[in-house]
Amino acid sequence: MITGIRWLLRAVFLLVFLAACGTFVPRPLIATVGASSAAATHRILLLSGPIHTDIAIPLDEETRAAFSFLAETGFPLGHPDAEWLIVGWGGRAFYLETPSWSELKPLPVLRALTMDRSVLHVDLAGRIAEPQPAVAAFNIGDDQMARLRNFIADSFVRNGGVVAGIPDAGYGEIDRFFEANGYFNALFGCNTWTAAALRSAGLRTGLWNPLPQSLRLSLGVYN
Repeated sequence: MITGIRWLLRAVFLLVFLAACGTFVPRPLIATVGASSAAATHRILLLSGPIHTDIAIPLDEETRAAFSFLAETGFPLGHPDAEWLIVGWGGRAFYLETPSWSELKPLPVLRALTMDRSVLHVDLAGRIAEPQPAVAAFNIGDDQMARLRNFIADSFVRNGGVVAGIPDAGYGEIDRFFEANGYFNALFGCNTWTAAALRSAGLRTGLWNPLPQSLRLSLGVYN
């Protein structure tokens, strides 16, 4: 019994240690001069929930052109009231089958804790109020914005050059789900994808950010 408790305490200590290192050890380790000195002409947002993060990018003409492949699937990219394109990556079962906490089911949770195929959730938003606790804003330059768009676009699975939409999948009338590249698990999930996307835009994150709280803290420390 005592031996079991010791092993449990060691496991908890190891997880806490790894989480702390993942938050406070920056990635990349050394900031690049180009990323910090570029003219910050674009504002992007990190949208945080209790366990998930999304990225919001301005829905300007460049973004509409870069994501024109979404419009070809019927996604209303040209909606006149839309100001932001919101994208998140996650596990297929959990993402599709858990639109709210009240609909939580055991099987999607099990898949999220082990291994699951991934999907991208795409939505539109009008004005997003700032400041608010769930929104963190960052200003980046033209090159960084282009790299962020490319990172997101490259995350879509394509069949014959066409992104693979998931029929009848969505939380509302506008949002859509698409097949995504990569596999999801609890250690390398939605928030580590978000962190990688933000690093493509020249921001520094923690070495490992599995939770929104860790990601937001590291972004605040190093940017």
